[in-house]
Amino acid sequence: MIDRIEMSACTSMMVGKKASLDGATYISRNEDRLVAIYPKRFIVQPAVTGRKETYVSPYNQLTVPWPETGYRYTATPDADQSAGPNEEDGFNEKNVGESATESVYANERVLAYDPFVKNGLAEDSMTTLVLPFINSAREGVRYLGDLVKQYGSAEGNGVQFNDQNEVWYMEIVTGHQWVAVRIPDDCYAVAANQVAIQTIDFNDPDNYMWADGIQDFVDRHNLNPDADQWNFRHIFGTDTEKDHHYNTPRVWFAQRYLNPEIIQDPESPELPFIRKANRKISIEDIQYVLKSHFNETQFDPLGSGSEHDRKTYRAISLSRTANSHILQMRPADQHHAAGVQWVGFGIPAFCPHVPFFTDANDTDESYRELPAKMDLNAAYWLYEALAMVVESHYADFIEDDLAYQKELNEWARRKIAAVDAATAKMSGSDLTQYLTEQNHLIAQHYNNATRELLFKLITTGTGLSKLTFKMDPNL
Repeated sequence: MIDRIEMSACTSMMVGKKASLDGATYISRNEDRLVAIYPKRFIVQPAVTGRKETYVSPYNQLTVPWPETGYRYTATPDADQSAGPNEEDGFNEKNVGESATESVYANERVLAYDPFVKNGLAEDSMTTLVLPFINSAREGVRYLGDLVKQYGSAEGNGVQFNDQNEVWYMEIVTGHQWVAVRIPDDCYAVAANQVAIQTIDFNDPDNYMWADGIQDFVDRHNLNPDADQWNFRHIFGTDTEKDHHYNTPRVWFAQRYLNPEIIQDPESPELPFIRKANRKISIEDIQYVLKSHFNETQFDPLGSGSEHDRKTYRAISLSRTANSHILQMRPADQHHAAGVQWVGFGIPAFCPHVPFFTDANDTDESYRELPAKMDLNAAYWLYEALAMVVESHYADFIEDDLAYQKELNEWARRKIAAVDAATAKMSGSDLTQYLTEQNHLIAQHYNNATRELLFKLITTGTGLSKLTFKMDPNL
């Protein structure tokens, strides 16, 4: 069995409905892997009834009886299913979203008393076994918590849930111990491969949830280092040199962008998990964070800082980002097409997030089908190609690339507004069919714009070759 906690390392961002510009709730994440090419698809899984099967994970043989019925849902599974479905993120037909998972690491003290369960619940199964069966974000935490209680956890994971009203973040840190916090409506939160959740109020079950017996577990094994508080991060988390360079600075940069008035140390282990931004947060703000690489600081790997500074911290946007997603759940009383899943393939810094309505029964062939070798008709390969070409001549190509992304974001806002107007009186199967058709049109528009830019850059790039020599024109 592959040690999956060493296979992935992500960055997550959540936004409450009163903190967002449009009143939507947001969960989002860059799914990062250890290899640059990690092919992903975007699909719709159909609703099921009368199922009598048992789920067995190809990754670690976790065995769970399937519920007889399950909701339709969207997902971004691995193209290669040999290590499990890894469906990662999506919305179900009840407008509940899940993003799983943000790898998190517990310290050796707590793992000594509650080690991971080898064939327990792992990232490969977490969306598949939860998203089709929940009716709210809060229920998602409870449902997943019950699975962990029954089967144990194979690794440390952070999981996000959202619906039209709430955003929840859950951290599973040992074989059976976990907590979850409701992100306040007027706040945002960022997590980056560290235990992020801090103080837990055990007298407030409306805003916090936890594993049965977690307080007794901590007391029995003398695990709380604080005399005056019950801080989940202090008890279960880590504070290592790797954290200071690989994890914490990503949270620092996101908070620096959304709260520039607050001066913080990028290596501080006490950066708050939950913050109020100094402004309303837009979809473009979330994209900026997920696309960022310490822009306009000396730590930017693509910037002008010293070689030491440019290699000091791990950026948010990476070449090995398998998919970057933003799950936007808008108020249903204002939008019949409430759920929008923004799917980003390729390196986020260079590639767009493409909006798809999630009340759909299919996805475009360019996202649904994925050839094993590069094919520019497939969205995954198209965006990987664009990212490689842009980065290969970054100084020459980045302005054209940013203009392309900006133009597509403008188009997306107009398209979503037009769909909202067209669906104001639609419902049921008519609405689903219409939104499915619109998704195909959206995919085609983005694919065409991307091919146009790619071919332009390749043509321009031929003139940037170092294998050139200027001679007297008379020779």
